Amino acid sequence: MNIINARVESLRRAMADAGLDGWIINGTDPHQSEYVPERYRSRAFISGFTGSAGLALITKEKALLWVDSRYFLQAEDQIAGTVFEMMKIDTPSHPDPYTYLKMNLPKGSVIGIDEATIPVSERRRIEGVFQNTLVLKPMKDILDAVWTDRPALPEHEVVEVPVNYAGSSMQEKLKQVRSLMIEAGATHLLLSTLDDIAWLTNLRGSDIPYNPLFMSYMLISTERACLYTGEKRFTEQLRARLEEDLAIRPYTQLQDDLPNLWKHAVLYYNPQKTSVMVERSFGPYEKIEGREFTTDLKAQKNEVELEGMRRAHLLDGVALVNFLGRLDRENGSYTELELAKRLLDERSRNEHFLGESFNAISGFGAHGAIVHYAADEQSNAKVEGDGLLVLDTGGTYAFGTTDVTRTILFGKPTEEQIRDYTLVLKGHLALASARFPEGTNGYQLDVLARQHLWREGLSYLHGTGHGVGFRLNVHEGPQSISPKPIVAPLKEGMVVSDEPGIYRSGSHGIRIENLLAVQEDEKTEFGTFYSFEVLTLCPFERDLIDPEMLTEEEIEMVDAYHAWVYDELYELIDDEAIEYLEYATQSFLGEE
Repeated sequence: MNIINARVESLRRAMADAGLDGWIINGTDPHQSEYVPERYRSRAFISGFTGSAGLALITKEKALLWVDSRYFLQAEDQIAGTVFEMMKIDTPSHPDPYTYLKMNLPKGSVIGIDEATIPVSERRRIEGVFQNTLVLKPMKDILDAVWTDRPALPEHEVVEVPVNYAGSSMQEKLKQVRSLMIEAGATHLLLSTLDDIAWLTNLRGSDIPYNPLFMSYMLISTERACLYTGEKRFTEQLRARLEEDLAIRPYTQLQDDLPNLWKHAVLYYNPQKTSVMVERSFGPYEKIEGREFTTDLKAQKNEVELEGMRRAHLLDGVALVNFLGRLDRENGSYTELELAKRLLDERSRNEHFLGESFNAISGFGAHGAIVHYAADEQSNAKVEGDGLLVLDTGGTYAFGTTDVTRTILFGKPTEEQIRDYTLVLKGHLALASARFPEGTNGYQLDVLARQHLWREGLSYLHGTGHGVGFRLNVHEGPQSISPKPIVAPLKEGMVVSDEPGIYRSGSHGIRIENLLAVQEDEKTEFGTFYSFEVLTLCPFERDLIDPEMLTEEEIEMVDAYHAWVYDELYELIDDEAIEYLEYATQSFLGEE
């Protein structure tokens, strides 16, 4: 029996001991993080699937894994040879996990889930689906009985982001938050989301790989603020500074303090981000539900943060072009992991680089068609001969975060590859050049990136863009650009990605990604209009572009972008990369 099947059998024994007919593993942590500390990688532990999203369900008879379209190919590969079956989210043939349970388990069956990781909103949703036919039982995590060497809760050192990088002090941010609390009629605000806490306090940690976060909660009143986290994280000097405005308490003390708020307290919290475990500590006071004020404040970068993001992208552009320039000169044989490591080494040459902002996606040939492919020692393909490499990487710098994807040509391209790349580029340009009125949501712009693919009967299943944090998470809300009708208007200072693609299973993938900052464009009699400032500095893959497929306006956009990249980077890159930069940024109009 392989190790995954053995773990499932052990979990079923623990389920039987607890009187359960099913166990749900949502794969997150007590803060609803997308990426989690090793302790909470429970979905990967039980199934072997290492993607950042998905849900595992174990019943007495079945082991099922729900994943979205980004992970269909990866999940199929990683669960092969195990008892797990893949269920495809948002496809007609596969019901959602809660409907599946209702359809397939006898009335009265008891379904367990870890109370620390299920948010209040999800508990309500599940109970609404079950409608008294099944019983949901949030409880202590029975996976502890199976995962005998489960990692402890991390407690790494916390560092402070200087105000000259953050643009605003913790005191100034707390003042903003308290003003919004009073406006909403709240006396207390509970924060569970780690990036909101990091932003508000100007603190960063390293509890989660690639995410500069630390495990914590915050409870803010109109008079004081408490940070619940590991007390050994701070130097004496930093702790003394923080305690002028902030009480620092043990991570688990929140559940002791919440029941004891004064009886006339009004607690503001987000049921989508607050766990059932924490909710059980609430006292009999009034509650207000809504999105954290900090989420919206954090999304709109101030001018100092934006300047830091520009600077980070300049340094990133130097590393990217040095990497591509050396690659262009060598004409050698590599592996996927080797190329990702070489780009990391280029970034690491800069003293302001702190680490990768996510695990690099380096997929050659057919691996490029796996949207969130993660190469490992087993899958690590050789990069040689003719083919395309999808290289999606990013960096965390002292003053900003980057995320960039380039599709790199090795050898000679096929006509299909050139056509696919040019269609993706057309969509990328259409979104980057958009002008839109105040109040526009990302989903209203999404079609701009897809239109040229759709005309050819092509598409991609992932979103087009996500928010990006300031020296924070590479995925940040509330804004996004996707077909999902998420109401979060794009506002000045927000940073979003622009990353259309096309994926041909078994053949190749193509994705082009730049980061964009929302900026005010002009005010007219019809209102305020916005546009995008491009942040990313890296040439497109010239030999994959068919200029005959581009309009004159699109060619002018490519040429203008390449001229900007050249002007910004020429004096900063290594001599060995100059020839590559000169070729990659040549004007297409100049060739006519």
